Amino acid sequence: MAGRVSLDDVMAKLCRHRPVFHSEADLQHSFARVLWELAPDVHSRLEVPQRGLGKTEYLDLQCLGPGDRTAIEFKYFTRAWTGKVGVPVEDYALKAHGATDLARLHFVRDIARLERFCRQPGQNGLALILTNEASLWTPPGPSRRRTRDHAFRIHQGRELAGTLLWAEGTYEPNTCSLQGTYPLEWEMYSEQGGAGSEFRYLAVFVDPSATAADDDTDA
Repeated sequence: MAGRVSLDDVMAKLCRHRPVFHSEADLQHSFARVLWELAPDVHSRLEVPQRGLGKTEYLDLQCLGPGDRTAIEFKYFTRAWTGKVGVPVEDYALKAHGATDLARLHFVRDIARLERFCRQPGQNGLALILTNEASLWTPPGPSRRRTRDHAFRIHQGRELAGTLLWAEGTYEPNTCSLQGTYPLEWEMYSEQGGAGSEFRYLAVFVDPSATAADDDTDA
C-alpha cells in the first residue's frame, strides 16, 4: 500500500491487538494507526472528498506515500457477538446488521467507486470488508433459489466482472458496472471461539493500469 507496506503485514499486526472492532470507524482509525507504525512515511487522511460528475463523494482513507497513493474503502459487517478480547482487554457487544444482500451491494459499489477514484498515475485502490457473518464468504448451496443479489455474491472463489444486475435487472438503480476483473479470496483474521467469533476479511485491489489494459484490449 502506497508503495511501502503490504496489506498482509498490516492485518497481521492489527489482529494481534485488535481482533475485534466496535464499529467501522474504529476499524478505520486502528488500520490507519498500524499503517503509520509500519511505514511512518505514509500519511493517512480520513474522509477525503472526491469531486466529480456534479457531486461530492467521500473516500474512507487516503494513504499518501513518497511516490504512490492508495485509496481505501472499508466495510465492517457483523452478526451479534459479545466477548472480552484485545490488548488491552475490552468488552465487545456487536450488533447484527442482518441485511447481507445490502452488504454485498455496498461492497461491490466500493469497488466501482475506487475504479473512478483511481484514474491518476501512482494511485491504486483497496476495497476491504471485515466480517464475522459466515454467509458472506460461504458459497450458496446448489439447491438454493436465485436471490435478488445473486450477481453480487462475494463468497470464496467467486469472480466479479462486467455489469452486475440486481434482481435480474428489474431494479436498475442498483445495477453496477465494473471495468476490471476481481477474483475473490477470503482470509482468516481472528477466532475467539463460540458462535459468531470467527472473523475473515476480503480484500480487492483496484489497479488502474490493469483496468486501462483491459480497456485497450476491448478496443
